[in-house]
Amino acid sequence: MGTAVTDPLVGRLVDGRYEVVSRIARGGMATVYLAVDRRLDRDVALKVMHPHLAEGGSGADFVARFRREARAAARLTHPGLVAVYDQGVDGETSYLTMEYVDGSNLRRRLAEQGALTVSEALRITESVLDALAAAHRGDLVHRDIKPENVLLATDGRIKLADFGLARAVTEVTSTTTGTVLGTVAYLAPELVVRGASDARTDVYACGILLFEMLTGRQPFVGETPIQVAYQHVNSDVPAPSDDLEWLPVEVDDLVRALAARDPDDRPVDAAAAVGLLRRARGELDDATLSRRADVAPSIVLPAATDPDETPLPDGADAVPGDDGSTVRIEDLPRGSTVALPIGLGTGGSGPRAIAPAAAAPAPARRPRRRLLAAVLALLVALGLGGAGWWYVVAGPGAYTTVPEIAGSSAEAARAALTAVGLESTTTSEFSSDVAKGLVVTSDPAPGDKVRKDGTVEVTLSKGPDYVDVPDGVVGTLQADAEAALVAADLEVEYADPVYDDKAGLGVVVAAELPDGTPAKAGERTIRHTVVTLTTSKGPAPVTVTSQVGAAADAAAKQLKGDGLKVRTTEEFSSDVKAGVVIRQSPEGGTRGHRGDTVTLVVSKGPELFKVPDVMRNGIGSATDTLKAAGFEVEVRHAATYFGLGFVVGQEPGGGSMHPKGTVVVLTIT
Repeated sequence: MGTAVTDPLVGRLVDGRYEVVSRIARGGMATVYLAVDRRLDRDVALKVMHPHLAEGGSGADFVARFRREARAAARLTHPGLVAVYDQGVDGETSYLTMEYVDGSNLRRRLAEQGALTVSEALRITESVLDALAAAHRGDLVHRDIKPENVLLATDGRIKLADFGLARAVTEVTSTTTGTVLGTVAYLAPELVVRGASDARTDVYACGILLFEMLTGRQPFVGETPIQVAYQHVNSDVPAPSDDLEWLPVEVDDLVRALAARDPDDRPVDAAAAVGLLRRARGELDDATLSRRADVAPSIVLPAATDPDETPLPDGADAVPGDDGSTVRIEDLPRGSTVALPIGLGTGGSGPRAIAPAAAAPAPARRPRRRLLAAVLALLVALGLGGAGWWYVVAGPGAYTTVPEIAGSSAEAARAALTAVGLESTTTSEFSSDVAKGLVVTSDPAPGDKVRKDGTVEVTLSKGPDYVDVPDGVVGTLQADAEAALVAADLEVEYADPVYDDKAGLGVVVAAELPDGTPAKAGERTIRHTVVTLTTSKGPAPVTVTSQVGAAADAAAKQLKGDGLKVRTTEEFSSDVKAGVVIRQSPEGGTRGHRGDTVTLVVSKGPELFKVPDVMRNGIGSATDTLKAAGFEVEVRHAATYFGLGFVVGQEPGGGSMHPKGTVVVLTIT
């Protein structure tokens, strides 16, 4: 056109606070500006709703719901969500102020590159799902996931924008007109058919987004939005490997799970979808993660799926359908947000009926004889043709038998099915019995009769589903060990408990895999493998034997052989020989357990005392001294006895050590 358009808001101060600097983007429901918050001196994104949305009977309801959604979105705190700072009304201007993200968006990235590497596509999808998980926990559904709303900051951050706007618009429009607003290329089937949405609706859009990032194209395109929406409702999203043969089945399974037609077949919310994505990425090698589709950049889409945001014309009226629902299709400009009739694609009347063809002019009259001959010839031809048609279309010729393909490769299975006139689709599942990449089974099963134009679903093996044996099994209490194994998706069985001298009652002493090898922490095993735990009954019972009167060394050896610990003390004994057990605790015959301690009291023999030296003492004094020291006295006369009474001999001699009660022989003269 070449005509410059001046935006009246540029340069204006909104609500006495936000100075509008420039226009960033204009869409069907709002225009986004770069503005400066004079109060806080920071850049913000100012989203101003188009005035015509507030007009009419539903206008006030829309504005009220928009404000409630803005407040709900503002309560969400997550680094992957564009923060909502403020909302308000300045005259006829309803606005939101949000975090300004300096960078580009995913739509521009796709236009520049055509497709992304597998690693980048998974990273962006993970970031979007992670941000959505925070919203889903707050009972908010985005409802308008598309590349334009995925912002790519210059510092590498990924931000999800426009939270709550699509929800507010949809609630009002569905209530008042029977339509649903959204980006048709990413609309979930249930949103088109019933106008219903939940967290799984966002998951579906993320699946479509991932398909587009991987292949460089959207799975469903058409010349009108109705054509695209019809495909979402009636067709499964194709496998990305149909475009990229090198993509592994794990990526196909991930896309099909996220974008399953039936909401019950999808992850229940974004948090569950993140777990599924991370698990699939863990199965991919570095070479696959670094590859990308070889497609030209600058994507050009049909009018119905053109992602560039374009304003709806101010004052544009909706076209009423035959069933009273609102239809804005035929005159819709190229834009990302469209209004579709709820119930589309379910077999009901469409928004615009196809007029029957005008009746053909009657053929000219012909002679009756020629007409009769022609009728007879026609009847014969119809009879023969009908019989052939019945045989080929409805009779035995219309069916073939599904061949046996279990255990074959995907290519061999496809060739075998093609040879008998059957198409095939592939899915996958983990299998411990069939090698990775080979056929596990088919549906219909081998030997079943199928129409020649039928399709057989071939299930390929992803190999065993491995998990790591967790830490915290052996050496922990039974309940803790079982909880750790169950959390790792392993099954638990128990062997008979055993006595163990070191492990306490209920402590796991062994964990074994089905082949009898130890289940060591960190080792890989197949998911749901049964791990057999052996728990301790504590030390084994034992009867303490009596060791009284036995030599100390022999007593200790016997008790240790019974699994008991031995502690030894000593004491003097005049009655028990040194080195012999005087008594023990606990006594012999007591019931105990291995590991208990038995204390042995061992005799050191009698206690020794120094004999006093009484030589040359008088016999009376010497006797008193020795008896006072605990010794007995025996008196003998010297060979030459003079009657003097002095000690001239002592045995044992003074200073020697002897037990009390020892007899000291004194010789006197």
